[in-house]
Amino acid sequence: MASSSERLGMPAAGTDNDEADGPGGPSGPSGSSAPGRLARLAPVLTGLTAFVCMLGWLQKRPCASANFDFIKTTTNACYTDIYPLYYVRGLNDGKLPYFDSFTGSDIHYVEYPVLSGGFMQLAAWLVKPFGLGERGMAFYNVTVLLLAALAVVAVLATAYAAGRRSLRTGLMVALSPALLLTAYINWDLLAVALSALAVAAWSARRPALAGTMLGLAIAAKFYPLLLLGPLVLLCVRAGQWRALGRMLAGTAGAWLLVNLPVMLFAWDGWKEFYTFSQERGVDWGSIFFYLQDHGLEKSTSDTGTLNLLGTGTFLVLAACIAVLAFTAPRRPRLPQLMFLVLVAFMLPNKVWSPQYVLWLLPLAVLARPKVPAFVVWQAGEIAYFFGIWWFLLSVSAQTPGADLSDTVSAVLSLDAPAGGISEDVYHLALLARFVTVLALAALVVLDVLRPSGDLVRTDDADDPAGGVLDGAPDVISLGRWRGTHHASVPIPTP
Repeated sequence: MASSSERLGMPAAGTDNDEADGPGGPSGPSGSSAPGRLARLAPVLTGLTAFVCMLGWLQKRPCASANFDFIKTTTNACYTDIYPLYYVRGLNDGKLPYFDSFTGSDIHYVEYPVLSGGFMQLAAWLVKPFGLGERGMAFYNVTVLLLAALAVVAVLATAYAAGRRSLRTGLMVALSPALLLTAYINWDLLAVALSALAVAAWSARRPALAGTMLGLAIAAKFYPLLLLGPLVLLCVRAGQWRALGRMLAGTAGAWLLVNLPVMLFAWDGWKEFYTFSQERGVDWGSIFFYLQDHGLEKSTSDTGTLNLLGTGTFLVLAACIAVLAFTAPRRPRLPQLMFLVLVAFMLPNKVWSPQYVLWLLPLAVLARPKVPAFVVWQAGEIAYFFGIWWFLLSVSAQTPGADLSDTVSAVLSLDAPAGGISEDVYHLALLARFVTVLALAALVVLDVLRPSGDLVRTDDADDPAGGVLDGAPDVISLGRWRGTHHASVPIPTP
């Protein structure tokens, strides 16, 4: 982390106006003043991120004061996995993730990738000095502090990769309701911060470092693996083979360095994540949860069919994104394709937890740093965040839950619906998130097809986060199939 912080704190340069600086990223044709600009902005972005993280901690206080009693957590919408899993996964008994098994459920080992398990173990070691009765809450608070630090890293790295719009982009991440509400549900911020560092390193034209960060991110969570696809596609279109090779080597090396020891000495524990993911059924938040009540019950009840539907749909969408990458009139920006690939993965997924919004957050603001659509998307995420907890409240309390009218009345009174919400109201919240994410992805596709409408490129910048791709000419492009007019769209050169 120290070397990354040093990269993000280079000497100041440029003007004080974030929007008036020269275009683009940390180096290359889109501008060379981003490091200095970020050095000036770092105290502001760090302070605001820390403030929002503190508000997120306060939002969880009603549940923490009740030792995260489930009824309290769902009523107050302040659930977290961190506190209960300290006990359920045996960390309180000194069990080592992956090496020691536990009983009491169908899961016998920590069901997260290796680096996340190591992160959990680090927090467990840090709370050893506390008394036995205090360690659970200490584990939660120490984890929150570590996650808050990772949130700062994610914000600064995202701002670094944004080029001349580093202030706007950093603020959109730091002040987002998604960060406030979901930062401490699980350990996702570890992978989010590492992925943001990977994008920042790539934008700084350090592909080996970018690959290393991405390999560590994949060792913490599965989803960063998907970010390799856009990098490969765009490097092929631009003929950047050397940078691609160094990035892939760094990714493989870092992932193996973390995973290989556990694979060799705790194979059963290591493969738990992959087995659990494969055998898992429809979960809350998935579009299949809605569809199983609307004609697809047989398909969603069989795990094999469900996996086929989800994976097959993703592969079709990924193929469409690949076609877009090679046929767009101008090479898409890296964050645009990364955002689209993640959306393609999440929309048909059988699991879509509330904190997954953190995966999209940095890439969404880099792909499309326009506030109105961002606000609408965040509103959809807020609706789902409260909807899932209040629906679980009705399920756990075995009540029918409030209808839409009563739910709206309760919300306007700044109160939770008594007994939770009905399944129909929950479906509306689920669809609100689904539709707003889909709409944001559609706007990004429109920007790719019509680069003149892309805010980042309105000042003749190319791809501030693109690194070696920024300003590079196309080597392989199918744009000529679209006609000579589209194929001749100019690309900025150094």
